[in-house]
Amino acid sequence: MGRIDRIRRVAVGVAYGGGGVGLISMLAVGTIIGEARLARRTIGSVTAPPPRCDGRYGAEYDGLPVTLAILGDSSAAGYGVQLPRETTGALLAAGLAERLRRPVTLCNVAVVGATSAGLDAQCEAAAALRPDLAIILVGANDVTHRVPATVAVRHLADAVRQLRAAGTRVVVGTCPDLGTIRPIAQPLRWLARRWSRQMAAAQTIAAVEAGAATVSLGDLLGPEFAAAPEQMFSADRFHPSAIGYATAAAAMLPTLVAAFTDESASAEPDGGIRSLAQAAAEAADHAGTEVSGARVGGRERGPAGRWAHLRHRVRQLTERPHDPQTAAGVVAGRETGER
Repeated sequence: MGRIDRIRRVAVGVAYGGGGVGLISMLAVGTIIGEARLARRTIGSVTAPPPRCDGRYGAEYDGLPVTLAILGDSSAAGYGVQLPRETTGALLAAGLAERLRRPVTLCNVAVVGATSAGLDAQCEAAAALRPDLAIILVGANDVTHRVPATVAVRHLADAVRQLRAAGTRVVVGTCPDLGTIRPIAQPLRWLARRWSRQMAAAQTIAAVEAGAATVSLGDLLGPEFAAAPEQMFSADRFHPSAIGYATAAAAMLPTLVAAFTDESASAEPDGGIRSLAQAAAEAADHAGTEVSGARVGGRERGPAGRWAHLRHRVRQLTERPHDPQTAAGVVAGRETGER
């Protein structure tokens, strides 16, 4: 229970890190700073923008288009791949169109290098489109920039509430495990893993409290990355490759479909019902786990706080789509506010 209590305290306002760095000797801190600088030089910096994936997917289907917005950092933007159809947004939009048998209009407002503080501006950019669904992928840069979790999750919760107030259903992919990144050496890799999981757990609590469902990414790609890093990483050895993005999209797609169809409201959770803090702790340890709000006996809260559903959905791989039909419809939607 100690870890769950720590997660709960982070979510309600205790400073991020719990003083862990203060327990490390000055010599170790110097080593970590040196490792961080070396990792940054090895990884390098952004040299080109990611491919634009805005446009219409599933144009072969009839019906009113579903509007999907994607917000967040480089993983949401699709940095590290060469073609629009290889990005996270394109994969999710194409998969959503296939599952719903309806066209999907995608608007990607994610920004490479963004922290959670950047979500406010991204919400404003997406608001003109009035999206039916939104997916948020953020947190890694908050960890690498040592943004306090309480600050980061406050921005995330504000973004979720803003989108929900506009009628948008939201799915959050929580912070990935940065301990899988090869250019990061020990002891920084161990700390990166610890900080990543703390961030992911705090994000889960904040996002679900604000009305979103979450999917833990954690070390989802860890085993695959360890076995075939040349396939799962892009050229910078930090961002995922096209195969890596496809693996992450497969984990998030079922929750995205459920959010639109309201399937979560009636489905029996295969992982059971927990307090939200307990669910957040378990999800941080088990990648691909969905967490959403629940009611027990008609009540949202129990003795340990908010109730939550814990689910382990079957991943849904999606073939890479053709590049988006056109971005013109998205641009027009931004300008006119049409759905």
